[in-house]
Amino acid sequence: MARWALSLRLTILRKRFLARFGLAAMAFLAAAASPAQTRSAQESLCAEVPEISRKLTEISGLKLKHPVPCRFISKNEVSQFLKKRVSETASPAEIRAEELTLKKFGLLPPDYDLAKNTIDLLTEQAAAFYDYDRKKLFITETTPSETQEPVLAHELSHALADQDFDLARYIRKGRQSDDGSTARLAVMEGQATWLMSEYEARRNGTSLKDNREMAAMMSTLADSSSGQYPVFENAPLYLRETLVFPYTKGMLFQQAVVERDGQAAFAEVFRKAPVSTQQILHPERYFSGVEPTDPQLPDPHLGRGYKSLIGGSLGELEHGILLRQYAGKETADELAPHWRGSNFELREDKKAGRVVLLYAVEWDSADAARRYFEAYGEVLRKKWKKLDIASRTEAGVTGSGDDGRFEVRCDGKLVTSVEGLAP
Repeated sequence: MARWALSLRLTILRKRFLARFGLAAMAFLAAAASPAQTRSAQESLCAEVPEISRKLTEISGLKLKHPVPCRFISKNEVSQFLKKRVSETASPAEIRAEELTLKKFGLLPPDYDLAKNTIDLLTEQAAAFYDYDRKKLFITETTPSETQEPVLAHELSHALADQDFDLARYIRKGRQSDDGSTARLAVMEGQATWLMSEYEARRNGTSLKDNREMAAMMSTLADSSSGQYPVFENAPLYLRETLVFPYTKGMLFQQAVVERDGQAAFAEVFRKAPVSTQQILHPERYFSGVEPTDPQLPDPHLGRGYKSLIGGSLGELEHGILLRQYAGKETADELAPHWRGSNFELREDKKAGRVVLLYAVEWDSADAARRYFEAYGEVLRKKWKKLDIASRTEAGVTGSGDDGRFEVRCDGKLVTSVEGLAP
């Protein structure tokens, strides 16, 4: 079982862009690449599509209604495909807004080129993908021969889900919430990873069903790339964490639903989509229907020159990454599950050359909010080169940082921040 590695996927820019780009199901393998195979070997693998599909249908109950074209593709073709999809689905202004958001929160370095580095990372890691717009399956020519069959099973799992539930429509319906969109991606990738893993397990005479320990083990097979992937290893924590989330946590989420609902679980997660990354991380909250709150953003009464640039939501996943990066793993693991809801907005005054971040996050108790308020002080101190405190009380902190004045407040269960105000 350990000879093949867990398929992975990278989020494109932020979570909303992942859905917007519609790059379908891109599989990544933490395994050494191999020389391109002969055409006969490639045709032989693609000829296995009907039999693998039949076995996946037995496991999931999903039906393959139409044949799925399968062909091999070069790394250069993968790169060109990614560039074309980005240019078709995102304007330079949208990419800039997404990049600014991550930089404002300190999740990316100030000089990081998000679009270029993301495409480089995807190209480096890509093993295969199912394009749910063109309804075709592609495998990269350098994918190791011993991993090609499980990768094919992963992508055929997407084809099954697409033909039964229309993946493009499924993703579009989640776009009203960044965090909800990420949760839907975790459903797609988690289910495909679970089915791939179950397919391999059955070939070895075992099963993931009612075997939580095996599922947990298989969900962490790709933790190390052993120096083989420099783009990935040099990527910011945010990109590395969001790379593995839809696969590792999505697979464990699917395991939990299978344990509760059996074969019906594979359709259930599409018919009743999770609404937050918190529901993916804590399946019991999915089962009980716990939904995020909608905290109100602070109002700093900005001038008429300011226009809304971008807005959205940050989930437990992103708060966990932010805390881990600036306050440490122990604080992140303990505090992030207390998240209840969060919103943000960037407003820009182009004439003044200033972008202001408005941010609000609600926690499940005043104590958790107070602890996050203190931790967020560490975030501000570490993400900026310069931090000057003007005033500090139990209710808030004001001062100035690299991009202007800031005001952070703590009121009951709510923590708010305004950052980037003019001096």
